[in-house]
Amino acid sequence: MHAYRSHHCGQLRAADAGTSVRLSGWVHRKRDHGGVLFIDLRDHHGLTQIVCGPGSPAFETLDRIRAESVVTITGDVVAREGGAVNPNLATGDIEVRAQAVTVQSSAAELPLPVAGDAEYPEDIRLRYRFLDLRREKVHANMMLRSGVIASLRRRMIDQGFTEFQTPILTASSPEGARDYLVPSRVHPGKFYALPQAPQMFKQLLMVAGFDRYFQIAPCFRDEDARADRSPGEFYQLDFEMSFVTQDDVFAAIEPVLAGVFKEFAGFGGRTPWAVTEGAFPRIPYAESMLKYGNDKPDLRNPLVISDVTDILKDSGFELFDSLINRGMVVRAIPAPSTASLPRSFFDNMDAWAKSEGAPGMAASRYEEGLRVERELAAGEISMSEDDDWVVVRGPLAKRIDAQRHVAIADRCGLNPGDAVFFVINHEKEACRLAGLARTRVGQVLGLIEQGTFKFCWIVDFPMFEYDEDAKKIDFSHNPFSMPQGELEALETQDPLTIKAYQYDIVCNGVELSSGAIRNHRPEIMYKAFEIAGYTAAQVDENFSGMINAFKFGAPPHGGSAPGVDRIVMLIADEPNIREVVVFPMNQRAEDLMMNAPGPATAKQLRELHIRINDGAVSPKP
Repeated sequence: MHAYRSHHCGQLRAADAGTSVRLSGWVHRKRDHGGVLFIDLRDHHGLTQIVCGPGSPAFETLDRIRAESVVTITGDVVAREGGAVNPNLATGDIEVRAQAVTVQSSAAELPLPVAGDAEYPEDIRLRYRFLDLRREKVHANMMLRSGVIASLRRRMIDQGFTEFQTPILTASSPEGARDYLVPSRVHPGKFYALPQAPQMFKQLLMVAGFDRYFQIAPCFRDEDARADRSPGEFYQLDFEMSFVTQDDVFAAIEPVLAGVFKEFAGFGGRTPWAVTEGAFPRIPYAESMLKYGNDKPDLRNPLVISDVTDILKDSGFELFDSLINRGMVVRAIPAPSTASLPRSFFDNMDAWAKSEGAPGMAASRYEEGLRVERELAAGEISMSEDDDWVVVRGPLAKRIDAQRHVAIADRCGLNPGDAVFFVINHEKEACRLAGLARTRVGQVLGLIEQGTFKFCWIVDFPMFEYDEDAKKIDFSHNPFSMPQGELEALETQDPLTIKAYQYDIVCNGVELSSGAIRNHRPEIMYKAFEIAGYTAAQVDENFSGMINAFKFGAPPHGGSAPGVDRIVMLIADEPNIREVVVFPMNQRAEDLMMNAPGPATAKQLRELHIRINDGAVSPKP
C-alpha cells in the first residue's frame, strides 16, 4: 500500500466496503458521540468520515489532535446503514474505521476556523490566506478559476488563435494608469515598467505577420481597489486578429465567452443560469448613456430612462424652465406599479438621491382615473381632459399641465398605477444620477432578473471629448483606435462628432473588456494625435516602437481583452473580486501574508543606485 494514500478523500463508494484503505488529509471536524470519535477527513478532493472507538490503537492519538492537523489513517471501509447514510456527501454511503494513524503535521490553535461559512474580517482572511483557501467555498472558487482559464485557452485554440507570451519588463507608457516601475541595476537612473497590458506587443505581433494571437496575460496597474478590480495586478484574455473588421472580432470572441459561461452555468450545484443566445446585442454608446445612464448597462433590469427635456421646456414651471434654459436636461426613470405605495417609498428615494449629491428627486404618480373634485379644484392633482386614467399626484401635478403629463406617460411607457422619477442636471451628471436611480428602483422593486447572464456590446464610442479642466480636445478613451471615416473624418469633421471603431463587452452591468479596431496607418495616427494637441515629434518619442513598425507595412487589425478575474467573479456570483483571486492584496495594495511591499536593504539600494529621501522610511541594514 502507498505510504500516504490508496484513495483520496472523495473517492470511496459503497462498492469499496470490506476493503482496507489508507487516506491522508486534514482533520476537518471532530465529534465525540458517547466515547466514539467521528472525524471528517478532508483533502483537495472531498471528505470521508472516519470512525474510531476506544478499542482502536488510533483512538488516543485522534482524541487529542487539533482540527486542521494532517494525518494518515489506515482502516477498513464499512457501509453505512439506514439513517446513517449522508446523501449530501459523495462518500456518504461509507465510513472508514480507523486501525492506525500517523500524524504528519500537528496544527496550532487556528486564527480562523476552516469548517463552516462564518464571515471573518478581511485582514485575518488575507494574513492567513493559506487557511482561508482551505474553506469549501473559497477552494471551489479557485477550482472554478482554473477551469475557466483552461476552457478559455481551449476555446481560443479551437478558434485558430496561437498563444504567445509577451514581456513583463518593458517601457513605461505615457498613457493610461500609473505604472509600477522597476529600477535597472545595470542602467543607473533608468527604469523598466511592468505592463499595464500587452497592448503594443500584441499589435506588433500582427505587424510581424502572426495572424491570431492570444494570451492569459498578467497586467499591472497602480490603481486603487474596487469591488470589481484588484489593486496591483489582474489577468485578462488578451487577443488580437489581423485583416478583420469589427464584426469579425465579435464573431470570434462571442462563442468563446458564451461557451465558457454555459459550461459553468451550474457552478456550485445551482440550477444552470441562462446565457445570451446568438449574437450579443449591440448598443451605441450615446443610446446606452441615454437609456441606461452609463456605458455598462445591466440588461437584467427592464427599466429604460427617457429624455423628457423637450416636453418640459417652457412648461411654465419656473424652476424647471430656468434650469433647462441654462442647458440642463431632464431624465425620467419609470417605477412600475408604485403609485399606490406609501409615501415612505418616495421619501426614501428622495433621501437616497440627496445622498448621491442630487438636490432631491421629484416624482409623479399616475393613478387610476377616479375624479376627486376637491383635490382637482385645489390643484393637488392633474387630470387629462379625456380623464380615462391619467390622474397625476406629486409635486409636479399642479405645476405642469395635464397634456405634458400625458406626453411624459407616453414617452416613458407608463400605465395606470405607475410612477416616474425625474433627474434634472447638466447632461453628464444627469446621466450618472439617472443611471444610479434606474439601478436603485430596479433593486428596491425586485425587477432585476435573476439566474441569467446577459451580454451586450457597447459600440460607436466618441473618438474625442472636450477636457473642461485643460480647456482642450483630448482622446475620450483609446488613442490607438481607428476613427470611423479614417483620415477624411479627421480632416473634415468636428472632432467631437467623430466616432471610433471601439467597443466594450458588458455582462450583467460589469464591463469585461474594452477593444478596438486599431489605427494601423501612421498618417492617421499623426493626425489624430495632432487634434489632441500632440506634435509629430511627441508621437515619435512616446510611441516610437509602434509608429516605426507601422511605417514598414501593418495589416488592419483589432482585438480585445476580457478580464479573467471578472469573468470568474460573475460565474461564481461573488460581489467582490477578492473571492476569486488566489492571493489577493487588501484595499491598500498590501500583501498581509508576505508583508509586501516592504523596505529594501541598504545593499539592494546601493546596487540599484537609489537613495531614500530624508524623512522617508529608512532601508533595512
